[in-house]
Amino acid sequence: MLQLIISTFYFMLPAYFANMAPVLVRDYFKALAVPLDFNKKFNGKRVLGSHKTLRGLLSGIVVGIIVAFVQYLLLKISFFANISILNYNEWACIGFLMGAGALTGDLVKSFFKRRFNIKPGGRWIPFDQLDFVVGALLFISILYVPSVEIIITALILSFLLHIILSHIGYYLGIRKVKW
Repeated sequence: MLQLIISTFYFMLPAYFANMAPVLVRDYFKALAVPLDFNKKFNGKRVLGSHKTLRGLLSGIVVGIIVAFVQYLLLKISFFANISILNYNEWACIGFLMGAGALTGDLVKSFFKRRFNIKPGGRWIPFDQLDFVVGALLFISILYVPSVEIIITALILSFLLHIILSHIGYYLGIRKVKW
């Protein structure tokens, strides 16, 4: 069981870091702070909202690729080779799919939050914690289809980690909301 948790955590790292990237770069690359919905409305409401920017999307994808590259390099170390679910030879594709999937999952959730009148940054449990995981798992399935036990482990682990890390980020002043 512990091996499954560790391997799943390691497998999800590109998505985890991709999901954190927009928050960490929000004060940088101001020229890329362009809303992805270009301020367009759908049924009288913003499609995504002002918090979803080109900067966030690109930073998540780039970070996902970087993390997958590091995982590829770490395969030479037996510990990492033993916990790896993937061989990471296609690290750029893995990182792109996990990063783009994580951010796309977040964008889809944001679209629905606007439809349900939940403000940007407003709480929507469990979707706030799992949107990026579902997106990353769907996108990576182009290359690798995770087993049911990996999917379930990823969902449970990610839900718990997201809550813990979001609270830590909030108290450290990195995040504006606890969830």
